[in-house]
This record gives sequence, structure tokens and C-alpha cells, in this order.
Amino acid sequence: MNPAVSPAVGVAALAVVSLATAVIGFYGLRISRTTGDFYVASRTVRPWWNASAIGGEYLSAASFLGVAGLILLSGTDALWFPVGYTAGYLMLLLFVAAPLRRSGAYTIPDFTEARLDSRAVRRVTSLAVVVVGWLYIVPQLQGAALTIRITTGLPSWVGSVAVVVVVCLTVVAGGMRSITFVQAFQYWLKLTALAVPAVFIAFVLAGNGSPAIAPASINPTGLAPAGPYQNISLLVALLFGTLGLPHVLVRFYTNPDGQSARRTTLIVLGLLSVFYLLPTAYGLAARMFAPGLARSGQADAVVLLLPAQLIGGTAGDLLSALVVAGAFAAFLSTTSGLVVSLAGVISQDVLGGGVRGFRLAAVISVVVPLGFAFMTDSLALAGSVGLVFAFTASTVCPVLLLGIWWRGLTDAGAIAGMVTGGLLCGGAMIYSAALGGAGTPFWVAQPAAWTVPAAFAVMVLVSRATKGRVPKTMSRVMTRLHTPERPLVTDR
Repeated sequence: MNPAVSPAVGVAALAVVSLATAVIGFYGLRISRTTGDFYVASRTVRPWWNASAIGGEYLSAASFLGVAGLILLSGTDALWFPVGYTAGYLMLLLFVAAPLRRSGAYTIPDFTEARLDSRAVRRVTSLAVVVVGWLYIVPQLQGAALTIRITTGLPSWVGSVAVVVVVCLTVVAGGMRSITFVQAFQYWLKLTALAVPAVFIAFVLAGNGSPAIAPASINPTGLAPAGPYQNISLLVALLFGTLGLPHVLVRFYTNPDGQSARRTTLIVLGLLSVFYLLPTAYGLAARMFAPGLARSGQADAVVLLLPAQLIGGTAGDLLSALVVAGAFAAFLSTTSGLVVSLAGVISQDVLGGGVRGFRLAAVISVVVPLGFAFMTDSLALAGSVGLVFAFTASTVCPVLLLGIWWRGLTDAGAIAGMVTGGLLCGGAMIYSAALGGAGTPFWVAQPAAWTVPAAFAVMVLVSRATKGRVPKTMSRVMTRLHTPERPLVTDR
């Protein structure tokens, strides 16, 4: 395939962002020595650093590339994605951030085991977290493959392998402390990579006068507008799915205390709100000036292709290089965050913990989804990630919310709810994938509206039927979750 922009652009951008990531990651190695450093950065990450790092890992391929592509394809229907992604953090602020930090856990399975005093719950939670993480890593690798193919003409696998290699090096080198520096840098790189070309595009379009195609007349693919069910189900998936994302939740364990966890979440809300204005603007500009990208099957590449198409020349190439660098920062930061969270779970539950087990688990965590990425075709990035959110909302989110806020939760109820939600949502995803989207019932294609309530309902009903299994440690743990700590005071 002939690259859409100069091949040197893609190669140079990939090399620069990979080198910068490696350098920052190895800097973290200098101060990563203990198990606490590798798992939770010794719980010393301050709000601005942590918020930037969360923004770096949360803004994935779906945010950087997929949102603009969906807006090109679906118009205002796609605005539910940035709204849901951002509003999910408001729910995180209200219901999860501070109590989770006060739990003192390293991982989500640590929390569920401590809350329900059950190894069985821990094992089921660990399985759910690993499945969610692997499902989420696959779109990042597919996004890297798409970017390499579009910008350099090289085989798609080069992009996926490049992300895996860089992530392995940085995570294995310094764990959570190293990744915190990397992800904070990558958030600001992603924001710059979209903002600078957007300013140039705005100047160019302002000078060109009115667009060639009126926005109101554009429907690039002829897709029918989404109905109320699809919009509600998507919003349920995004709002509740955010509460269960393992790579996001683990970052709150790195805050010094619950108050700083809340402050971190407030800052994240601001950072996400600013960022999502940009891919939205790219999608709307593409609907007006480059609707052909939708008809040619390149909707997910809108952000990559628009600067070169609308500006052209050397300036277009330089801006494209910046966008490609930002895209790879998105793949690297999200993948590294997921790998850190999965490595913490796998190393503790399978490999005995410690730094050596963490490093081996990190390699396993990224190599397995690489195999799945090779075996599957790239879907619309934001849409595929939306299904991962639905699965997370149906499994991890219910046990987390009820574990924090309901004293009546039992181990039997937690297991029954997670298994029910996982089987229902996973079955819908497999059935939809088997049909290839053609002829899939709308309620199967967007399952969160019924799988999430089903998981909550089963968890509550089974817990009420097994009241005698409420752990004796419940009162002590709940007191710890909901009693504010004194702010951390240091000598520095």
C-alpha cells in the first residue's frame, strides 16, 4: 500500500517518540528499587503528575484516532463517546477515587479479597481484570498497525511489534514509578500533537472561505442515526466501564492519601475536557472538507491524514509528523498502563510477587494480546473499545461499587454477579463478532444496557440469599474505606 504521507514522516516520528519514551523510562529505573516502586510508585505521586499520567494512559487509540473517525462517520451520534469518557471520571470522583486509595491495596484483586475475605473472589476478579486488560491492549496494537501502514507503507505488524518492544523495555525497567514519568510526558505530547495542527488547519480553512460541502448535507456513509437504545447503552458502558478500568484504578493507589486522589480526579476532568475538543474538531472538519476518507475506509486515519490533505507541502509533512508522534504516544501510554496493572495482578497471583515476578508478568501481559492482534482484523477503534468498556462495566464495576458502598455484599454474590455479567456480555461480543456486524440485533451489538443491570441484580440477590457469608471483617474494612486520612506530611 502506498503511504498517504511521506514515509520519512512516520519513521522519524516513531523513532523520536520511542526514543523519548525509552529515555524517560530508564530515568525512572534510577529511582525504582523496591517492590512498592514497581507496583504503586511507593504511593508518593502528587496530583498534577498523577493527573497527567492518568490522562496519558486513558487517552488511548480510541480517543486519539477513533473519536474523530466516528464523528466523520456518524456525526453528532459519536459525541456520546467523548461525553461518556469524560463523565465517567466524574463518577470515579464521586464514588471510587478516595475510598479505593484508602483501601491500601496494590491491585483490584487485593481490594476485593480484603473487602470480602475470600481467595475465591480474588481469583475471579483477577481473571476479569486480565481479560479486560488484554481486550483493551488489542485495539492499541491495531491502532499502531494502522498508523504504520498509513504513514510509511510498511507492513502493519511493524507498528504492533514496535509498541510491544518499547512498552516491555520501559515497564520492565522501572515499573509504576518509571511509567508515571512516561505517561505524564505523553499526555502533553498528545495534546500538543493535536492542538498545533488544529490551529494551522483553522487558519487555512478561514482563508479558504466557505467549505466545498455544506455540513448539513453530509452523510459520508449513509449510516442511519443511532436510536435511543444504542445511545443509552453506550453511555451506560462508558460511565460504568470507566469505574472498572484496571489501569486507571491502579493509579489511585499511587496517591499519598484520599484527598490527593480526589484532587487528582478533578484535574483529570479538566485535562480530558480540553483534550476531547480536539478530535471532535478534526472529525467535524473532515465531514466538511474530506468526506472521501469515510468512503475509502480510512475513517480511523482522519487525524493522521487531515493535516497533509488540507495544508500540504513541507508544513503539512511536519504537522503530520507531530500527529503521528502523538498517535504513538497514545498507543504506548495506554498499553504501558495496562501492562503495569496486569503485571501487578499476574505476578502476585501466579508468580509469587516481587520485582522479578513483576518483570516476567509484564512480558506475558503484552505478548499474549500481540498474538490476538495478529489474528484479528482492526475494527473501528472507538467502537471496539466501547465493547471493552461494556465488559468492564458488567464485571469489575459492580463488585467495586457494591464493595465500597454496600455492607451486605458477600463473596458468593460477588462471584455470581461477575460471572453472570462476564458470560452475558462476553457471549454478546462473541456472537456479534461471529456475524461480522451484519444482521446483529442492536441489543446484542450494544449489550451494556441489559448486561450491567443483570450483573448488579444477581450480585445483590445472591448476597441477600447468603447473608450469613458477610465477612466478619466487613465493619473494619468499611470504616477504613470511608474515614478520611490526615494529609501526608513530609520533611521536604
